[in-house]
Amino acid sequence: MTPTPPLFLLLLGLIGAQATISVDLRTAAAMAAGLCKTRPTDIVFIIDSSRSVRPSEFEQVKVFLAKVIEGLDVGPNATRVGVVNYASRVKNEVSLKTHRTKAGLIKAVTKIEPLSTGTMTGLAIQFALNVAFSEFEGARVKSPDISKVAIIVTDGRPQDNVKDVALRARDAGIEIFAIGVGRVDMSTLKQMASDPLDDHVDYVESYSVIEKLTKKFQEAFCVSDLCATGDHDCEQVCISSPGSYKCACKDGFTLMDDGRSCSACSNSATDVVFLIDGSKSVRPENFELVKKWINQIVDKLDVSDSKAHVGLVQYSSSVRQEFPLGRHNNKKDLKDAVKKMAYMERGTMTGQALRYLTDNSFSSGQGARPGVAKVGIVFTDGRSQDYIGDAAKKAKEHGFKMYAVGVGNAVEDELKEIASEPTGEHYFYTADFKAMTQIAKKLQINICEEEDPCECNSLVKFQKKVEDALQALTKKLESMSKRIALLENKIV
Repeated sequence: MTPTPPLFLLLLGLIGAQATISVDLRTAAAMAAGLCKTRPTDIVFIIDSSRSVRPSEFEQVKVFLAKVIEGLDVGPNATRVGVVNYASRVKNEVSLKTHRTKAGLIKAVTKIEPLSTGTMTGLAIQFALNVAFSEFEGARVKSPDISKVAIIVTDGRPQDNVKDVALRARDAGIEIFAIGVGRVDMSTLKQMASDPLDDHVDYVESYSVIEKLTKKFQEAFCVSDLCATGDHDCEQVCISSPGSYKCACKDGFTLMDDGRSCSACSNSATDVVFLIDGSKSVRPENFELVKKWINQIVDKLDVSDSKAHVGLVQYSSSVRQEFPLGRHNNKKDLKDAVKKMAYMERGTMTGQALRYLTDNSFSSGQGARPGVAKVGIVFTDGRSQDYIGDAAKKAKEHGFKMYAVGVGNAVEDELKEIASEPTGEHYFYTADFKAMTQIAKKLQINICEEEDPCECNSLVKFQKKVEDALQALTKKLESMSKRIALLENKIV
């Protein structure tokens, strides 16, 4: 029998060790270390203050709310909190737009008074759906990056229907947690709550112990900063996002296909076309700064017959090709041609210009080379006078890497629509033409040559990949061990 290679056994051992560490433990360790953030969320508490809730019990509900809020990352761009108070009628006590600080929010919660009438829970959910979660009251536009959460606290059987209205709320993207107290009807809680019910339905025997749910809701909205904890495998730069992260590279480097390593290569064959706004709002003196900016970027390219080819197109109310790809294959001639570009000085038809770029500039008839990476660099100083959406989409569907640069009155939403993914690395904006030099420094066109697939069969290369994987796993295990030790110290 052939013995198992020690390297392979070690790899399996590390993977197994990593898998045994639960998500709950990682979250708890992150909270103990102060590395927990709450993802951007619109939260609305819907609290029952019917006559069955005694004043002293209602005070305990408010303490519970305050403690949950204390663990949130409250702010206009983080977590927004609203409070709906209900009995036979509904009262919007705190709007999502009202309090932008944690202190102000908690102070507002302490001032809420019970309504002390019936129990119209369905009416309260409908109010939350129509009013509390509306943009007018401070809710943000529906987005995958922003959660909508309702937390209902009730102690009785509702006097109206909750099943249908709760379904409509869930269908609208609202995640519902239902907390029952004392003699509450459990089937009603299940009709209101989101799936899975085990995670979204809670019961406490009395208001005096409702505080024990505080930790659950703090952890429910806790997202570990994986970059801060070191629980990532980025080679150079780690960028946090809610519950996740992405890797990036330093200036002058390109992120590789594995999503974590970086390469400094930038000398492969590339076709680059500048699409320059020459509208009257730019003004002649600023147009000269734009030409200098183009030549700053040209200086960073390896311009030659076999490497980078550059084309230039100017647009305003119409589109004019200044020179096609491949006409000038040395930096001196190329920069001289840029300097000679005459200012058009009319409107801003960016959509028309993008269509020209897609249909003409990168065609073989205009000097584009087959099988060579295509890069479009769009500059504008104002809002387009025509629709850009279809043309911008088509450029990216063709596989062109699109950079968007805006100055002055340029519209950032339009720049983002033009730019390739990840958008943050492909669009740039500055209010001042004189600051364009800084954009030229940041804009890196790094296109790397394809790796020879035959090399993947090399045993040496395979071993290097395994060793890299081992190092990454070891790093994660060490990080988790430190956080576990920190948690144990907190518990002790």
